[in-house]
Amino acid sequence: MDGQIVALPTETVYGLGADATNKEAVANVFKAKNRPSFDPLIVHVPTLMAVQEVAILSKQAEQLFLAFSPGPLTVVLPKRKCIPDLVTSGHSTVAVRIPAHPIMLQVLQTSGLYIAAPSANPFGFTSPTTAQHVLDQLGTAISVVVDGGPCTVGIESTIVDMSTDVPKVLRVGGMALEQLDIFMETMKMQESSGDYSAIGPVTKYGRALGAYQIVEDNWDNWSKEAYYEGYNQMTAQQRKNLPSLNWQDPKTQDRTARYKFTQYYNKYKSWDLVAIA
Repeated sequence: MDGQIVALPTETVYGLGADATNKEAVANVFKAKNRPSFDPLIVHVPTLMAVQEVAILSKQAEQLFLAFSPGPLTVVLPKRKCIPDLVTSGHSTVAVRIPAHPIMLQVLQTSGLYIAAPSANPFGFTSPTTAQHVLDQLGTAISVVVDGGPCTVGIESTIVDMSTDVPKVLRVGGMALEQLDIFMETMKMQESSGDYSAIGPVTKYGRALGAYQIVEDNWDNWSKEAYYEGYNQMTAQQRKNLPSLNWQDPKTQDRTARYKFTQYYNKYKSWDLVAIA
């Protein structure tokens, strides 16, 4: 990106991206948006390993990322020195997200950058969900707009502050709060026992989600196993309503399965019948 600012698609809204380690580029983001300097930016990264490069990751926060990322979740964590104070508005914490949009992920992976990217609109205006919305609102104030089609979520990410001992939702957004509430309750139960390894096999939510027992490069295989494990527990009518997933399709990954099963859970209101949350 060479110090420029570029509008990039994410699954939530279009973001106005800049190299988060380049102070001049970050300053240009604030200028283009007419954004007050006291309002920090979200840093986008491609993997959990990259999260650890920009922030200090607690065990709780790691479990939260494993459960709901890539996706519309931003987590606030203590920042590392590589992130300039301008990005965080002088705070000792940084907001980090692993986006799910394939174009944004490709840009992050191929560039090797951490990308600071607030919504690509003037401060106080409606967040854009198409490339045309960006052009209409920012025009020549930015260098490039990458058209990735309409955003699938269409609202900003949910922000959770995990920088202290008491997690706090700072902004309600594209992630279902019901899922987050159950996750937080599960974490409280495990804190009392001090055994994080028990979350997956012991609790209903942990068994359904399974994100605690896998590694990043094995999401799809675990999804398949969980899908059929849940399938075997369902009645014929419930199976009829179950979304079909083509596991030969490389686009079918854990995130897709989780979102489809979330819709299924919302219909039947039972974690026991859901393979993936």
